[in-house]
Amino acid sequence: MGTSWDVDLAIEASGFRVEMPDGYEEKLVERLRKRDEAAFSELVRLYQTKVFHLLYRMLGDKEEARDVAQDVFYTVFKSIDSFRGDSKLSTWIYRVATNHCKNRIKYLGRRARGQKQEFNEISEQSSVESASMATSAQIDRPDQAFDGAETETIVQRALAALDDEHRSLVVMRDIEGMTYEEIQSITGLPEGTVKSRLHRARLALKEHVEAQYKGTT
Repeated sequence: MGTSWDVDLAIEASGFRVEMPDGYEEKLVERLRKRDEAAFSELVRLYQTKVFHLLYRMLGDKEEARDVAQDVFYTVFKSIDSFRGDSKLSTWIYRVATNHCKNRIKYLGRRARGQKQEFNEISEQSSVESASMATSAQIDRPDQAFDGAETETIVQRALAALDDEHRSLVVMRDIEGMTYEEIQSITGLPEGTVKSRLHRARLALKEHVEAQYKGTT
């Protein structure tokens, strides 16, 4: 009979979170601190899809997302000793991922100020993951003739038009389904500030979406 590490865990994902059996996360972190390569492989298995989807929604480019995802996991493995355990491992990984993402956006912005236009052109050929419909469902559609794929593309382009902070908040709350407590832990902002800025972000997103609908009619 194999050890508990050999057993398929029947993991249930909720947004970016990964539910683990009691004590599993602590043992995984302990093994990571010992630089256990098998533990690193387990970490990647648990989080690679979630990290990639997050980065893709933020960056809008699959190749960039793949490159940054590799950097994220390298940083997690190298810096695991700095994880104090006062938050979920998923929250800490999310924070590492968003920091890498913000740095990448700044780099891309310096390299080409026209990055937003490139992002929009790429988005026209890409569909948002189905989770993004949690956001689009909150927006009144002025023209019901648009099909789901078109709506997803419009939402993705609208996300690209938001500033970094607004985009991050919408992704965390409306796409990843994170709690306000988790968002507070990642951003360091009080709950009231998170809610007020998220409200403004949703209004801005709605304005961008409606503008695109009007432009296509």
